[in-house]
Amino acid sequence: MRLLLCLAEHAGEVVPIDELLNHVWAGVTVSPDSVYQAVATLRRLLGDDPKQPTYIVTAPRLGYRLVATVGPCPDPLTDQSSAQTGASPALTPATGVAPKSGTRFGAGFPWAAGAALSLALAAVVLFHGKTANNLLPAPSAVAPRPQKSIAVLPFLDLTEGMNEEPFADGMTEELIDKISKFPDVRVPGPTSSFYFKGKQTPVAEIAKTLAVAYVLDGSVRKSGARLRIAARLIRADNGYVVWTETYDRPLKDILMVQDDIAGEVTKALRASTEFKVR
Repeated sequence: MRLLLCLAEHAGEVVPIDELLNHVWAGVTVSPDSVYQAVATLRRLLGDDPKQPTYIVTAPRLGYRLVATVGPCPDPLTDQSSAQTGASPALTPATGVAPKSGTRFGAGFPWAAGAALSLALAAVVLFHGKTANNLLPAPSAVAPRPQKSIAVLPFLDLTEGMNEEPFADGMTEELIDKISKFPDVRVPGPTSSFYFKGKQTPVAEIAKTLAVAYVLDGSVRKSGARLRIAARLIRADNGYVVWTETYDRPLKDILMVQDDIAGEVTKALRASTEFKVR
């Protein structure tokens, strides 16, 4: 929310990454990766496509710009009629024309605008959550969840510019292929896993739909010529992370990196108590 408010205060302007770090993570030592991850999360919550953005635009090597229309939200205590008739939201997607530089909120910005944006974001999250749930395939009414079953979800591309999506997708498929070779372990195929790509569906709902006991997800980040791949194993019945690891590799042979990381992850899973033969 602090990131969204910071971008809204400078709607239509490119906000440098350093300024976002100083404003949103004041007093905390973090890397630019924190900005990339937070922006990716905002985009997912808003249903924004980074390749055709209507909310947040990436300015390569510079920062980010909010292109959605920003304005004050009517006070329901003083403008009850507007509230009853459905006043315009505080944050609406761009229609192809970015707002003029310097767009600002009206009077009483700090808390009133924050509340308005909170409501707007909550409404978007609720809408997308309902939409995603309505489109989910019906879970099996009789299929039990085998204890040794795992779904590999599409890895997130958290690189600046989000231009490593093919690598992230390939990483996901490589993991599905290797884990499916585990004896007595059930793994849903790529078609089932990629159905949830870009959807904000709770882990418990995904596990119920795919009839699995565990979910493996992860992310891909990049710094210069190096890739960082993070993977984590989540127990579906309680949502707890039972295993996590991060791998750094030079960006040379992509296929070799995918195979190497997938091998490391599967080796760690084999050694974990969750997938040992009981």
